[in-house]
Amino acid sequence: FKAGKRKFFEVFIGQGKKTHRAMEVADLCKEKKVPLKFVPSNQLKSLAGMPETHGIGARVTPLPLVSLKTLMDNKIKAPFLVILDHVVDPHNLGAIIRTALCVGANGIVISKDRSASPTPSVSKISAGALEHLPVVRVINTANAVKLLKTMNIWVTGLDSFAADVLYTKDMTGPLALVIGGEEKGLRPLIKENCDFLVSIPQAGPVESLNASVAAAVAMYEVFRQRKRGSFTF
Repeated sequence: FKAGKRKFFEVFIGQGKKTHRAMEVADLCKEKKVPLKFVPSNQLKSLAGMPETHGIGARVTPLPLVSLKTLMDNKIKAPFLVILDHVVDPHNLGAIIRTALCVGANGIVISKDRSASPTPSVSKISAGALEHLPVVRVINTANAVKLLKTMNIWVTGLDSFAADVLYTKDMTGPLALVIGGEEKGLRPLIKENCDFLVSIPQAGPVESLNASVAAAVAMYEVFRQRKRGSFTF
């Protein structure tokens, strides 16, 4: 409701759901003249197609996507984009989107094939962040990277084998951070087109971090650098 991206057809609240959030949603339905139905919890789970709903659901239009050119036409001074190269786990996608919104990323780029899609479950996993963050869906990630480079965006790939450490690179300028898939990481073609590759230093014996955790570490380093001097302790 607050993001204003989708058209709402009807909202469902589980019978007996009297939390502050449920009442807030009911008030918004009344304000926006959206039909509201109170239904048994089992029916709500069936309507939503997922076992956990927190007692509230809605039937809405699909998530509107934006093009890369449209996103970059916003004349952002130092844009920060997150590109996902074949991240297939919806939980990772949702978690990455949630963190991307928290650090002030201007948008997220995902591929059309062999990647998790911005589904209702991903929106739920992202705690609603998907509704606020611009999403670009491209057919070819490598071509998207090349296009961004023509727009003077520095493309940084996160690679566990990179010699350069994340914390040694300046990430305060126009930047696109590329996160690889869960099993194979960045594909060779993507690596070739990155301006530089960085790794996250590790002390433990585990081979690599989970994709969403690695993405969070990298995104917050970008955030830290861009906010340097803004924090007091």
